[in-house]
Amino acid sequence: MRLFVAFTPPPGALAELEAAVARLRPDWPGLRWTGPDRWHVTVVFLGEVAESRLGQLTPRLARAAGRHAPHQVRIGSAGAFPAARKARVLWARIDGGPDAMAGLSALADSVSAGARRAGAPPPDEGRRYRPHLTLARTRRPEDVGPLVAELAGFSGSPFAADRIELIESRLGADQAYATIASWPLTGTPAAERARRRRPPQRSASSTFSAPGTSRIDRAAGPM
Repeated sequence: MRLFVAFTPPPGALAELEAAVARLRPDWPGLRWTGPDRWHVTVVFLGEVAESRLGQLTPRLARAAGRHAPHQVRIGSAGAFPAARKARVLWARIDGGPDAMAGLSALADSVSAGARRAGAPPPDEGRRYRPHLTLARTRRPEDVGPLVAELAGFSGSPFAADRIELIESRLGADQAYATIASWPLTGTPAAERARRRRPPQRSASSTFSAPGTSRIDRAAGPM
C-alpha cells in the first residue's frame, strides 16, 4: 500500500485557490494539473507499507494526533521544486504564524516517529518540512516562473488545520485517493501549556508580613 498522512483544507479555502488557478490552466496544457478533489497538504509521505503494518501504525498515528493542537493557517503564494526555472512540481505554500508553522513541523516529527516505531519508516525522514499543496507536475523540467509570478499575491482565508488523515494513493491511469482513517488534533495549544507551567503570582499584600500578623490583618490594615 502506498500511504501518506495529510490534512485537507476546507472546501471554502480550496474554492478560493481554484478560482485563482483555473484561469491559468488553459495557457499551460503541458503541465499535469491537479484539481480540488486531489488537493491536500502532506504531513508525512510513508511510501510503500505492508498492509500487515496497519494494526501497529494506526494507533501510533492516533497517539501523535492527540499530542498536537489545531493551528490556524492559510494557503499562500506559489513556488516550485526544485526551482521555478527548472521545475518538476508547482505548489502553493501553507502560511501561518511562527507558532503555527513550528507546530506543523512538530506534528510531522511526531507522525514520522510513530510510523518508524510501527515498522513503516518514512523515506524522507529528517528532511526539513515544507508544508505545501501540489498544483501541477511537469513531465520534464520546465520554467514555471510566470506561473509563480501570477500567483505571488495569492493569500487565502485562514482555516484550522485540525485533523490528520491516513490516505492510500492508488496509482494507475486515474490516480485515486482513499482515506483509511482520520484523527482530530486534540492536544493543548502551546500558549496554554506555557501558561500552565508559569508559577502562580503572589499578590503584593502577601509578600511580607510582620511577626504575629495574619493575611487578613495585612489586607485589611489596622483596625
